[in-house]
Amino acid sequence: MGILLRWLGAFVLLSATFNPTRWNYVHWVNATWPDQMPLAVFLGLILAVGYIVYVVATLRSIGAFGVTLIAAIFGAGLWVLIDWGALSLTNPSVNLWLGILVLSLILGIGLSWSILRQRLSGQASVDEIEG
Repeated sequence: MGILLRWLGAFVLLSATFNPTRWNYVHWVNATWPDQMPLAVFLGLILAVGYIVYVVATLRSIGAFGVTLIAAIFGAGLWVLIDWGALSLTNPSVNLWLGILVLSLILGIGLSWSILRQRLSGQASVDEIEG
């Protein structure tokens, strides 16, 4: 359940920032910047903290190579679905939602990687302390 919540958190973070609807941070800031500048900056900083937590945890747990590998796996899966005719890339909104989904899955996997590795291998992860 925790892994699902971590992925859902990443999905909410990404889709709250930008999505194909008008209900997102970027659209709202573009429409209300002069009138709502302090609130826009405040909410932008909250979103930035969320991104920092997810990106730093992902890069620490799976690294840039792991992110690239997971992105390649999802890309190849989408390619297969397109090749089989199960998915079409003619709708830009669907493409954007797919991108948000894939990025959220990458961030969710990155944040949950130590839990997944422990469940698969039985080995616990500990942080190294340099000193």
